[in-house]
Amino acid sequence: MKASSDQVSYQALIWRRFRRHRLGVLGAVVTGFIYFVALFVEFLAPFNPQDFSPRALYSPPQMVHLIRTDDTGAMHFGPYAIGFKSTVDYNTGHRIFKPDPERVIPLGFFVKGDAYKMWGFLPWDRHFFGPTDPEDKVYFFGADRLGRDVFSRTIYATRVSMTIGLIGVALSLVLGLIIGGASGYFGGWIDVAIQRVIEFLQSLPSIPLWIGLAAAIPPTMPPIQTYFLITVILSVLGWTGLARVVRGRFMALKKEEFVVAARLDGCRPPRIILRHMAPNFLSHIIAVVTLAIPGMIIAETSLSFLGIGLRQPVVSWGVLLQEAQNFRSIAAAPWLFAPGGAVVIAVLALNFLGDGLRDAGDPHAN
Repeated sequence: MKASSDQVSYQALIWRRFRRHRLGVLGAVVTGFIYFVALFVEFLAPFNPQDFSPRALYSPPQMVHLIRTDDTGAMHFGPYAIGFKSTVDYNTGHRIFKPDPERVIPLGFFVKGDAYKMWGFLPWDRHFFGPTDPEDKVYFFGADRLGRDVFSRTIYATRVSMTIGLIGVALSLVLGLIIGGASGYFGGWIDVAIQRVIEFLQSLPSIPLWIGLAAAIPPTMPPIQTYFLITVILSVLGWTGLARVVRGRFMALKKEEFVVAARLDGCRPPRIILRHMAPNFLSHIIAVVTLAIPGMIIAETSLSFLGIGLRQPVVSWGVLLQEAQNFRSIAAAPWLFAPGGAVVIAVLALNFLGDGLRDAGDPHAN
């Protein structure tokens, strides 16, 4: 009972330290919100990410208004958007959009819209926010070169980009704990061999290696298999840093009395590592993992942006940023950079969260 009480008090101490870290708390709130969006993308996105409209090519973002006055002077309260009139400039071939005050698009919550399957198996047609008339279209973040809603596509991309970071870090964590734990616990020639392998992998330039491995994926491979292989590629070098951290901690812990007592009691090495040694720096592992996820997200975004990572019809932040590679996008449609803003927010939030967890788990912190 005493051990359980000590464990609870240690967790309470970490929580108390973490609450004092304001940026860490902010990062936790934002990260939780992002993963909430990733979990319910079908419900939160107002439209299907693959739907397109030839008349809405590069349509600019539409603002949400709350108060309007009709022709009789009566005031109406409620969210709405103003539609656009589109004309074609035959001199340049570009479509020009102008607000049409007479075209009012009412907005609402829990509206009926495009049918979808929540998590791939629950059919539904309700959306959290959008036009009350399913025939209307509103582009909160504008439209891309095919007339697809950038806002809905950015929401759908959250699931792919955020989960690929989790899965990649999970694979790196497993490899780092097993290989780094064996290196620190057994020592000797096993430690020497593992450290030489780690040094060799760390000496390889990561970006060219990722590009070479990603380029080896056939373009005709199904999206699910491509997603899995990109995750494995991102984990190839991600485990080496964690393995060295685990090795150093294990070398310091294996001479402690509780580890020696467990060994004399007949416990096998896997049990000693998992039940006695790993929990002693669990908070540090959590902080390292949290700080590693942004690196995975940026790596996937970079590979997909260069066209050698995930490809259409998969929707990720990197795939969406491919639309912003030409001069016209930069000059005429800056809203196509909206997925880049999502990447910045996610990476900052995860870094703040990781810093807060690391400081909270440091026994020497004030």
